[in-house]
Amino acid sequence: MKHILLPTDFSDNAWSAAVYALKLYTNEVCTFYFLNSTKFKASATRSYITNKYIETLRAEALQELTNLKKMARVANANTNHTFEIIAHEKDLEAAINDSIRLHDIDLVVMGTKGATGAKEVFFGSNTVHIISKIKDCPVLVVPDEFDFVIPKEIAFPTGFNRYYSNIELDPLRAMSSLYNSKIKVIHINTEDHLTSVQTYNKDMLHDYLKQYEHSFHWLPKYTKKASAINEFITDLNINLLVMVNYEHSFIEKIINEPVVKKIGFHPIIPFLVIPA
Repeated sequence: MKHILLPTDFSDNAWSAAVYALKLYTNEVCTFYFLNSTKFKASATRSYITNKYIETLRAEALQELTNLKKMARVANANTNHTFEIIAHEKDLEAAINDSIRLHDIDLVVMGTKGATGAKEVFFGSNTVHIISKIKDCPVLVVPDEFDFVIPKEIAFPTGFNRYYSNIELDPLRAMSSLYNSKIKVIHINTEDHLTSVQTYNKDMLHDYLKQYEHSFHWLPKYTKKASAINEFITDLNINLLVMVNYEHSFIEKIINEPVVKKIGFHPIIPFLVIPA
């Protein structure tokens, strides 16, 4: 059984991400956990918080979560799926980490922006923060209002500069297994020839993916790597982007908010981030 965590601020974007998760795992036995953190709402609303006010917030969150659970059951008449709710008083990062440990979560699924819907914010501050901080579970980020498409084509960009462990590749292989999806490994040319280290890492990646249909693709060097990846996504009808978030990785750069506008990366398809 899969355990999927769905953090929500009760926005349309959060619901859209949840619907994507429900459809993605249509054929899998899953428990979905709707999670809401009341701490941000409390701290943003009043400088002095009473216990009674906190209890009111929690009661309201529980009611909204209960309504969300009912809505999910109506929208998703799937006997493979069960739903639970979690109202948490810690901040979102702590709430997610606690839930991952307590409920043995396999995947966190989030929308790209929260209730404010600020278009100028990359992903949304909460989503960026979670991608940066969650180290024990992969995070799937779903673009706003993205209509579900079976992820038959998965892109996995890499510079071959790092060795990926067998465990790190498990989420990628698990996604491929859902629909027998093809994995397309993308390398953006920044050198004339691979080094011996890059060649070794490429060979090991090939070995770890040998039971899954996969191929290697070389792209010409662009001024912006993000431009190359988005063009590849469009040209080859990629349905899911997967990356490993390690130190000095491409993800680490694109989720560093001050440089986001310079890099110009805005995911146009669901984006699975695997913690290193």
